[in-house]
Amino acid sequence: MSGETEPPQLPAPGTLLVDSRDRVGEFRGEWCGLWSLRPVAGGTEWTVNPEDVQPADPQQRLRAETARANARSRGEVL
Repeated sequence: MSGETEPPQLPAPGTLLVDSRDRVGEFRGEWCGLWSLRPVAGGTEWTVNPEDVQPADPQQRLRAETARANARSRGEVL
């Protein structure tokens, strides 16, 4: 099995990740080899290849958590 790489380990649900388009989302789960992410402030989930995401850095996490707090204060559905 040379040349094959291990698939990335699944993050814990709720882990903030950034995809290749700089979208920050919470990890929701895995389905057929793809990872499902959901916008932090609510919205429609999207799927990504595990190789195309990385953990959110502190600035990205702060921005996402601020967006969530603002959405919650406006009474938007999360």
